Amino acid sequence: MSLADVALLLLFCTEHPFGHLIDTLQSEQYEERRYFNPQKLRDVRYEKLPFCMRVLLESTIRKCDGFYIKTDDVSSILDWQKQQNQAEVAFSPARVLLQDFTGIPAMVDLAAMRDALAKQGVDPNLVNPRCPTDLIVDHSLQIDYSKCAIQSPPSPMDESHGATTRSPAGRPSPRGSSSSGSHCSGQRPGHRGGCSKVSCSDAPSGRSAAVQIENTPLLCPFHLQPVSEPETMIRNQEMELIRNKERLQFFKWCSKAFKNINVVPPDINTVHQLNLEYLCQVVQEGEGFIYPDSVVGTDSHTTMINGLGILGWGVGGIESEAVMLGQPVSLTLPQVVGCKLVGTISPLATSIDIVLGITKHLRQAGIGGKFVEFFGPGVQQLSAPDRTTIANMCPEYNATVSFFPVDDITLQHFKHTICSEEKLVVLEDYLKAIKLFRSYSDQSEEPQYSEVIEMNLSSIVPHVSGPKRPQDRVAVTCMKEDFINCLNEKVGFKGFHISKEKQATQVPFLHEGAEYNLAHGSVVIAAVISCTNNCNPSVMLAAGLLAKKAIEAGLKVKPYIRTSLVPGSGIVTHYLNTSGVLPYLRKLGFEVVGYGCATCVGNTAPLPESVVDAIKQGDLVACGVLSGNRHLEGRLCDCVRANYLASPPLVVAYAIAGTVSINLETEPLGVNSEGKDVYLRDIWPSKEEVNHTEENIVIASMFKELRSRMEKGSSFWNSLESAESALFPWDPKSTYIRCPSFFNKLSKEACTPQSIEGAYPLLFLGDKVTTDHISPAGSIARVSAAAKYLQSKRLTPREFNSYGARRGNDAVMTRGTFASIKLQNRLIGKTGPRTLHIPSGQTLDVFEAAERYQRDGVPLIILAGKEYGSGSSRDWAAKGPYLMGVRAVIAESFEKIHRNHLVGMGIAPLQFLSGQNADSLELCGKERFTINIPQELIPRQQLVVQTSTGKSFSVMALFENDMDVAFFRHGGILKYVARSLLP
Repeated sequence: MSLADVALLLLFCTEHPFGHLIDTLQSEQYEERRYFNPQKLRDVRYEKLPFCMRVLLESTIRKCDGFYIKTDDVSSILDWQKQQNQAEVAFSPARVLLQDFTGIPAMVDLAAMRDALAKQGVDPNLVNPRCPTDLIVDHSLQIDYSKCAIQSPPSPMDESHGATTRSPAGRPSPRGSSSSGSHCSGQRPGHRGGCSKVSCSDAPSGRSAAVQIENTPLLCPFHLQPVSEPETMIRNQEMELIRNKERLQFFKWCSKAFKNINVVPPDINTVHQLNLEYLCQVVQEGEGFIYPDSVVGTDSHTTMINGLGILGWGVGGIESEAVMLGQPVSLTLPQVVGCKLVGTISPLATSIDIVLGITKHLRQAGIGGKFVEFFGPGVQQLSAPDRTTIANMCPEYNATVSFFPVDDITLQHFKHTICSEEKLVVLEDYLKAIKLFRSYSDQSEEPQYSEVIEMNLSSIVPHVSGPKRPQDRVAVTCMKEDFINCLNEKVGFKGFHISKEKQATQVPFLHEGAEYNLAHGSVVIAAVISCTNNCNPSVMLAAGLLAKKAIEAGLKVKPYIRTSLVPGSGIVTHYLNTSGVLPYLRKLGFEVVGYGCATCVGNTAPLPESVVDAIKQGDLVACGVLSGNRHLEGRLCDCVRANYLASPPLVVAYAIAGTVSINLETEPLGVNSEGKDVYLRDIWPSKEEVNHTEENIVIASMFKELRSRMEKGSSFWNSLESAESALFPWDPKSTYIRCPSFFNKLSKEACTPQSIEGAYPLLFLGDKVTTDHISPAGSIARVSAAAKYLQSKRLTPREFNSYGARRGNDAVMTRGTFASIKLQNRLIGKTGPRTLHIPSGQTLDVFEAAERYQRDGVPLIILAGKEYGSGSSRDWAAKGPYLMGVRAVIAESFEKIHRNHLVGMGIAPLQFLSGQNADSLELCGKERFTINIPQELIPRQQLVVQTSTGKSFSVMALFENDMDVAFFRHGGILKYVARSLLP
């Protein structure tokens, strides 16, 4: 260390409140590193803290500045056992993670903030992320093509762009394609490439012939050159880039205009996988120190990273913007539940079974809003990928994080992924120095938890989850019986209320010249997606090995089933291909369609018209089966009412069976060419087979190769042009990127809180209104308010794209607010995106009613039941209501992230007092409401609500701390941050 470094260190130690805790990590194997050592506090309480609390404590010590983060915060964390659920502390994460659906509105807001400050005479270059930020473009993929088939190809641009040509039949088709419109893999007419050689070998008498599929591609008959990747993936990627060019140009501008932000272009990786494979460091280095990695992300599945011992959770786009701009996250010290894992895992149980088993167990334990930390002998049976899979499902059991401390298994994982030998040594030495390394053999390391719940892993058996909610688990052996019960039950969380006489309905239909039958339970969508298990090769390899055995047994998937394979990243495709199973998946119809979020977010191509007609004709409960993480009713496709989450091999199995109304233990999946029944047990790969394949495929060289691809980016992105200015050049004609109105008339001083007087309810909602209901992410319906706006801009329905893709346009997103076809509004008594305009008595689109109220200067509120705002984190679920004129939401309870969003937009989240709700108070929803808000508002204050009918009741204002009150007083966090930059 030089004299200058020593002088700087002495100055830092003198000025920093905890400078005396600075220590040095030394070894002959690496250069010395400095770090803050909490053990030098010599406080016995430190070693009793849960490991996740130790990460929080280190950050608070290191970032303590006496303003945002105070010495009292350190004392509160040390005294966590007494302060949990009481003390508020500020937390500064090491980095911020954005995906494009939620990242684009965040970046649009920062661009708009630059404009607003420039008008006030402030240098716009001052608006930059202060916290390192990564933005991953991975949510724009849509499945236009599948099975190498072009079915009603989309036309994202007019013909003048040269993107499409017209076939003789009048349908648009990409250049170079067959005009017949009949394109498929294998030997069908109109083949477009991407197929493999197929041959049958001789087999002994009495056994079916084994089909040998080679990995080498044939020459494409249309291009007369080898096709290196499935045609479906190439075409879907082409459409993604053409359709989203405006958004990508904006992201490219962001990457150049803003400092401290890294933009990862599309078709590289999913946000979760990239976070695990490339961005996570476990131990970060910066500002002269090493420290534990931590992250907040604009996606509820950011929690996946906790499986690797990295503290992180999902926040709203609004909160993430504040962290990006240097504001800490305000956190009530949570309860930490210790989840003790015991017992031995069944060899037939996959990581998905373990995930869903733990999900149900923790949901029943009532751990909403708490941290979970895993310990016990069972943890050592879980690989690092298993742990990240479990941590990924945090939102489903409503925990804030599910933390697995770093141990020997985690270190072994990092040898194959992110770490050089030197960094591994530094990582291990540092974590051991501050007691963040877990040893399960030493019982003295057991922390103290708020409570301990125990789970026996041997009790886990294969399950699926559905048909409408991820928490409704069904044992595979009981699937048929459960589905029949769902048909019988009244319409609700599980029921469909199909009369007994109609349950045997079968509807014949023609598809590609052949006749098939659809019935209740028929599978029409089967999607192998690796977003919840994308770091776990075992389940994806199991799906591939099952496909291989199915092909060898002579089984097929019916061609009308919309099958797709969406790997979490190139590494998944790489090991599926290298292990030799990808061609077998392709033969069954599971083509790689691209990389990104597709089926889960509703970006599924339309089903064949004959299938849709048959479903409607028989009023059938058709089914989708996917290995993703979201499957709410109608999300995959409007006409597919029953959707099940399943492990990848079970998705393949149900696709082969063609129905979910089957007992996979006792009934055959199908019949081979010799008429012999083939059961699931005949083709299910053993754990030894999967492990052998995994060990020989998932090696460090694969990660290195794919990491290199991620760093290089794509040729399209590298050649994409964008502006070079400090201010973004808004295009008034753009329907993707538009300057929002959040900063209009920005004053230097905040106003005092004002009471809400004479407000009408815009909507009167029930329980479990999700962010899908509030702010849809899927396709834009042709009869919606957003569609009318886009049509006024001369766009055709084929050019609408999705709500998620248009989150940078406030005009579209405001019109899309409450546009879900599944919205149940008690003001009109039926399902749909409409409401009652109370003064006139007219039933209107929700946006049109809100627009009329705003024109008349009438404030609005929303009445709701329990768990308002549950589901995926979406900032537009708060921004949309704000721009509609909603001033408050009165509900029985709120999902935590959404509550934060409402506060961040200046909307008051008000909770009925315990034992009260709209029904008990006899509210009809047509009253006018006055909410008295005092000028000296304090956290969790009870407010009085008066109605025009003379009723009066109290509600709890869910402002959790002084920072929440400050945000509300300023009219939201964006204005709060902007004002902090004004002179």
